[in-house]
Amino acid sequence: MLSCYEAGREAFWLHRFMESIGHTNYVIDSSSLEVPQRAKRVKTDRIDLRGLLRLLIRFASGEADVWSVVNVPSPEAEDARQLHRELLAARRDRTRVNNRIKGLMATQGIELELKPGFPDALERTLLWDGLPIPDTLRGRLKRDWERLLWQKQQVRILEAERNRLFRESADPAIDQVRALYDLCGIGIESAWIFVMEFFSWRAFRNRRQIAGLAGLTPTPFQSGNSTREQGIAKAGNRIVRWMAIEIAWSWLRHQPESDLSRWYNRKFGTGSSRIRRIGIVALARRLLIELWRYLETGALPDGALTKS
Repeated sequence: MLSCYEAGREAFWLHRFMESIGHTNYVIDSSSLEVPQRAKRVKTDRIDLRGLLRLLIRFASGEADVWSVVNVPSPEAEDARQLHRELLAARRDRTRVNNRIKGLMATQGIELELKPGFPDALERTLLWDGLPIPDTLRGRLKRDWERLLWQKQQVRILEAERNRLFRESADPAIDQVRALYDLCGIGIESAWIFVMEFFSWRAFRNRRQIAGLAGLTPTPFQSGNSTREQGIAKAGNRIVRWMAIEIAWSWLRHQPESDLSRWYNRKFGTGSSRIRRIGIVALARRLLIELWRYLETGALPDGALTKS
């Protein structure tokens, strides 16, 4: 049996099941589905099923490039991505509750620091007219404060677990994290994300695959005499793309004598802020490629310094 399904909420367990009973299955990237461009798109499960079936028939007939197949990670590689993703989610939740507390206080003109003793300070605080904080609002603020304390504790636990693995684990993927961490300008956060999301389990064949998977490839548009650049694709791993751009700024600061920093300063450094922001995307793409080569061959990026 030859089968396929669209990548989504079910992830990869169904693919592993189909492979375990001897069938050939493909997990298809959602962008491979053909959609009409003339009007609003009608989307139903029946239409999507027919589209997938047509693609499967064409693929079985010999059209190898009819779709994009998702690279299915091993169960171990998929599990290794849980720690940093949970940590990122915990930090977002912590920030959301922190901002909600501040917003609720701002509606009543209250300014209190979110520090130990916050519930007692709420009891003593009076509003602008000398009245105490309403009971319902005060209760909500106290419950949100307890949520904030719990989320801070979760962040500390996750960071401690990550640091323990960084120090003690003999996993080859952790060795790659240590190798990236040894470069000036790269910390444990970025090294962990680059390895667990990108480099530890994906078999890249060339630099184009790296840029494409990170969503950092240009998207030119040309039709007749009309030619313009539409920006980067943003079709890849958004976590890696976000971190790559952050690390590109850090690279300029901590690796000013490297060839990549010299190239950026020569080409974009004297331009406007918009030109520099455009250039940092190009630097992020080139830096990801250099980091891949560094992990594959052990050769440092030209002019780069290490912490050791």
